[in-house]
Amino acid sequence: MKGFDAEFHDLDHYIRVITDRIWEGRRLDDIRRYYGEGCAVETPSSVSIGIEPVIEGTRKTLLAFPDRRLLAEDVIISGDEHQGFLSSHRIFSPMTHAGPGAFGAPTGRAVHVRTVADCVCLDNRIIHEWLVRDQAAIARAIGRHEREVAQDWLNAAGGWNKAPMPPAPAPYRSHIDAHGPAADAASAWLDGLRRTNFEQAGVSDAVITCLPAAQVAVGPAARAAFWSGLLRALPRPAVEIEHLVGVPRPGRATAVAMRWRYRAQHEGAGRYGAPTGRAVEVLGITHLEIEGGQIVREWVLIDDVANWMQVLSPRSEAGSD
Repeated sequence: MKGFDAEFHDLDHYIRVITDRIWEGRRLDDIRRYYGEGCAVETPSSVSIGIEPVIEGTRKTLLAFPDRRLLAEDVIISGDEHQGFLSSHRIFSPMTHAGPGAFGAPTGRAVHVRTVADCVCLDNRIIHEWLVRDQAAIARAIGRHEREVAQDWLNAAGGWNKAPMPPAPAPYRSHIDAHGPAADAASAWLDGLRRTNFEQAGVSDAVITCLPAAQVAVGPAARAAFWSGLLRALPRPAVEIEHLVGVPRPGRATAVAMRWRYRAQHEGAGRYGAPTGRAVEVLGITHLEIEGGQIVREWVLIDDVANWMQVLSPRSEAGSD
């Protein structure tokens, strides 16, 4: 790959190796080697610029979860060495809540959590990143509700203060499949979101969907119940797909990665409590596996701690969010 160290065979190899070095090997100084100086990182609750926040965030995570592992479930790649690659890296992390940190005093409890990191990679460095972790899964594993954690984080931050995410640096441009399995699945999903009770074509009767808070839905009805619940709490959303790619894999399912934003007012009771009228932006990343034109496996990553923070955040003195 042009611009990358010769040891890396392809981008999949690059992402797996540097993740192992930084996290499994605890080589935090390698972040300076593999991240760009001005790298912007967006999570559902924050935006940071530069290398030092990445290092500090990694240190804090390892303090709270010192045995954390990052087990790669998939890396779905698009782009090229000239304009920049995008790796959508799905990770499963077993760990123990053994130290103090954002989730409070250590409980000693075992935690299993998924994360997807969308990284723009160019010339041997990550230069832009979107990262979504199922923080609700961590909260529930240690015996708390995501609403409690959200309130703690709001209190510590003095309210909801997320900065805007700058655009990815040129020459990178986000990829959007216009045709094929990914485009078909995304179109059917958007059509479903336009209905009060979510329905989506092209879903296997035996679909398995991994949902927020480490929940698992089996079958189309259980899967649809999640989206219908989100629609009741946050109706009439404006939805934007930021990245969409399908990667055929001979002899296996086609892998799809889709990053999206769902913006709506909290006008319905249910998932996020009594309606508050607050504006909520849900940053999500979905991975799919498609066989025979049907979704057979799915992973939906959103951060319900960040969503609760927006619902709970007090209004400004002017009376707006």
